Amino acid sequence: MSQGRAVRWGVLATGGIAARFTTDVRELPDAEVVAVASRSDASAREFAGRFGIPRAYGDWSGLLADEDVDVVYVATPHSAHRSAAGLALTAGKPVLCEKAFTLNAREAGELVSLARERGLFLMEAMWMYCNPVILRLVELVRDGAIGSIRTVQADFGLQGPFDAGHRLRDPALGGGALLDLGVYPVSFAQLLLGEPDRVQADALLSPEGVDLNTGMLLGWDSGATALLTCSVTARTPVTATVTGTAGRIEVPSGFFSTERFVLHRAGAEPEEFTGDGALHGLQYEAAEVMRCLRAGATESPLVPLDGTLAVMRTLDAVRDRIGVRLPADDARAA
Repeated sequence: MSQGRAVRWGVLATGGIAARFTTDVRELPDAEVVAVASRSDASAREFAGRFGIPRAYGDWSGLLADEDVDVVYVATPHSAHRSAAGLALTAGKPVLCEKAFTLNAREAGELVSLARERGLFLMEAMWMYCNPVILRLVELVRDGAIGSIRTVQADFGLQGPFDAGHRLRDPALGGGALLDLGVYPVSFAQLLLGEPDRVQADALLSPEGVDLNTGMLLGWDSGATALLTCSVTARTPVTATVTGTAGRIEVPSGFFSTERFVLHRAGAEPEEFTGDGALHGLQYEAAEVMRCLRAGATESPLVPLDGTLAVMRTLDAVRDRIGVRLPADDARAA
């Protein structure tokens, strides 16, 4: 890809996260959003008009055939990630796919294999992993600032109730707290500790069979543990804490998109670390995708596909422990 021109994005879907991404990316000087697609002509046209996007498609195939689209951002509900990202890759388009990456590890593995076979860029839109404040936190931990990690705590909960017709209650749409919200605490813990050696979990399930309130206890052979929660029945603090043998790091509310954290060490005043404000929000992940595309890379070192697969395996293990099974788990590979 030419170093001199803007990267041209196609946005697949028109919901809230697509709007937020488009708003943030349009502020980047080296990016353009040139097309949007929806399953509805009216929705695509409305979205295009709202954001000044030149082309709107009432089906996915139109966007995927658009030669001016350099990379596709998949912003559909996660129940459609496998099909949407798979079609984009088959059409030869690099992909940034929202999280949860897919409904299960099998689907995730299919997408990763497809991207690697075709030599195409693919990345999960885990914006937390691209945040320089979080990267600084990881660097401090790996440099021994708090000693050896002993505990990680993180939560993400929204206040319901969500009625029975809501997507968060629909197993076919990957409903429940875990895939929508729990992916953040799990990804945070695994960013620091890697894939756990043991997984325990308990949950309150809805009448439809999806998780409404879930607690997870992950264990590593190093002796580290992670206590993680997610909920669609209660608004939790949405904070994170990493405690080691020589100190701890506290990340305030909104830990997954934080602009600051505090390092506590015995005998020393607390140290606050903040971002430089050069970028914000979803710009971090977009900038990483564009950097990789210009470098000819097919995977991001910040959001490696093997890490995404490891998170999906943990989410599968949690669902197994709490008794949540989705229709996609029984579907044959496409």
